[in-house]
Amino acid sequence: MSDAHDGRGADSSKAAKAAQLFDIRRIIGGLFTVYGLILFVAGLIDGPAASKKAAGIDINVWTGLGMLVVGVLLLVWMRLNPVQPPEPARDDDQARPTH
Repeated sequence: MSDAHDGRGADSSKAAKAAQLFDIRRIIGGLFTVYGLILFVAGLIDGPAASKKAAGIDINVWTGLGMLVVGVLLLVWMRLNPVQPPEPARDDDQARPTH
C-alpha cells in the first residue's frame, strides 16, 4: 500500500506546509523587505535638509537598500532551501533498541 492511499502522504504534506508557513525566515525577510521599501521611498522623497542632518549622507536611502537586500536574501534562502518537517518515529521492531 502506498503512502498516498493510507493517509500518511497527506499528513506529511500538511506538516510540510505548516513548517514552511511558520518559517522564521519568511517573517523576518518579509518585515525587512517591507520596512526597507518604506525607508527607501521615504529617503527618496526627503528634501536636502534631511541629507544635511546626516552629514550629507542620505541615510534613509542607504538603510532602506540594505534592509531590502537582507530581506530579499532571506526570502530567496527560504525559497531555495525550504524547511522539512522531521520524520515521524517508526513503530516497528527494527527501530527499537535491543537489550
